[in-house]
Amino acid sequence: MCFFGFDVTILDEVKRTVAKTSPGEFVRQVRAETSKVVWPTRQETIQTGIMVMIMTFILAMFFLGVDSFFNMIVRFLIGLVS
Repeated sequence: MCFFGFDVTILDEVKRTVAKTSPGEFVRQVRAETSKVVWPTRQETIQTGIMVMIMTFILAMFFLGVDSFFNMIVRFLIGLVS
């Protein structure tokens, strides 16, 4: 049987084969996976934050310019009508 493009029999098989873990085992697995993550240094985090702020400012100025341009065009067109 097909449901929204998925074969339901395959989904039933996946449900049956998924192992159920206890909350304690889940926490142990999360800690093990978290220890494998390469966390950024303080300097990398600060540099990335500064770059985000700079790019946000640049995009804000760009969209301010685009918005002002369209505002000017609309005001001109409304002035022609009235």
